[in-house]
Amino acid sequence: MTLNGDNPFLNLNYEPALENLGEDYYDQVPAAEFPQHILRFRNDNLLPKLGLSSNCVNDNHFIEAFGKFKGVRPFLALRYHGYQFGEYNPFLGDGRGFLYGQVRGVDGELYDFGTKGSGQTPYSRGGDGKLTLKGGVREVLAAETLHRIGVKTSRCLSLVETGEALWRGDEPSPTRSSVMIRMSRSHIRFGTFERLYYIKRPDLIKKLLDFVINIYYSEIDLHSSDCYSLFYQELVKRHAQLTAQWMAAGFCHGVLNTDNMSITGESFDYGPYAFIPTYDPNFTAAYFDYGKRYAYKNQPLIVRVNLEMLQLPLMTIISPGSLETALNNFDDYYQSAYTQEMLKKLGLSGLIENGNELVEVTIDALKKSQFPYHQFFIEIMTQINQGWWEDESTILENSNLPEIHWKNWRKLYYQTLRKISPDEIDEIIKQMNEFNSKVPLLRPQIESVWEAIANENNWQPFNELVSKIR
Repeated sequence: MTLNGDNPFLNLNYEPALENLGEDYYDQVPAAEFPQHILRFRNDNLLPKLGLSSNCVNDNHFIEAFGKFKGVRPFLALRYHGYQFGEYNPFLGDGRGFLYGQVRGVDGELYDFGTKGSGQTPYSRGGDGKLTLKGGVREVLAAETLHRIGVKTSRCLSLVETGEALWRGDEPSPTRSSVMIRMSRSHIRFGTFERLYYIKRPDLIKKLLDFVINIYYSEIDLHSSDCYSLFYQELVKRHAQLTAQWMAAGFCHGVLNTDNMSITGESFDYGPYAFIPTYDPNFTAAYFDYGKRYAYKNQPLIVRVNLEMLQLPLMTIISPGSLETALNNFDDYYQSAYTQEMLKKLGLSGLIENGNELVEVTIDALKKSQFPYHQFFIEIMTQINQGWWEDESTILENSNLPEIHWKNWRKLYYQTLRKISPDEIDEIIKQMNEFNSKVPLLRPQIESVWEAIANENNWQPFNELVSKIR
């Protein structure tokens, strides 16, 4: 290991895992040089996963490694294609980011450091390869919120403001610039495989698939005759579970193109995302999604379609029958996972045998009443008491719930509680607290935080919001 001064990030034990696959999968690229480096966010909560403590890492270490990009590793812009709004696009790839490095966590797992906003690459398609500061702020907030409520997600390790003026069509311009480091299990996407199919390289598909199974699906024996079928079965299951987590969280990703689907089943790349204010199946996060393709209600269908499109490259290795059989399980996996995710929000997962009816009645009441989605779970979490086991009418008696929509729910929730000992109330509250946030990340909150930054360079509301989310 080459020592690089006293910077802990530069002295991590980086592994050239993806680099060793060869240059068929990436291009080596330089990092942009920026006129300014101001650390705006550092995720000290991720440091222990790297074997580091906040005491041994100062702000300059973040800036040196992840703003000035000092180090000895090559930076890799990954090659991929993808289906974007249903149309195949062969002109993609890392256009404003690269794989900074891969490092083994203290848990033994391999993690990627990936940049966003680090300058032009061969895949920038005429863009500047930069990230707006607002885009970086939004991704920090999304990732920390999703992580807090149990969604499998990438997270931001750092955000550095870089002192440039950027012009964007979807933000008041000129707007401030930044570069972000995203820490995730992998930056390999469905589109990584789709590109190899497009260029007719089944040999490279197999090589990449062996790599993915070996690193990210280590429970599967690569020497077994059905290892590739088992991989796809697990991939389908992971994405069904992830989608269920999104839906229970009231999260609308916004752009579920196949180049935004991780091969590990992890949520990442938060652009025009939004959390639903009320239960509206047609809620759409991206202003440019005119056909509502990626509306909230469509997310399970779209993820299933993306898994189906991935079958094209995988058919060079796996029999079509095995792929179809695995995909046919998606709906069952999703429905089972969604029920459990909703029961977690209600504090009842593992405490009742069958919660399907309760979940259905809860969603029906939320939809018909249009009571604020996240506020409902906050109120049930903060108001629950042992009196609810004794008197049905006391359940959420201090909430302004229209009786016409909530009468059936209150009765069923009461009947459900009666099947559980009141002594379990601590476990119920604990579960509610783990899978609900008392600070819903809605658009007005994000805009309020950004206005303080844009107008006054006041970062206190942002820092306070991150603390409250956690």
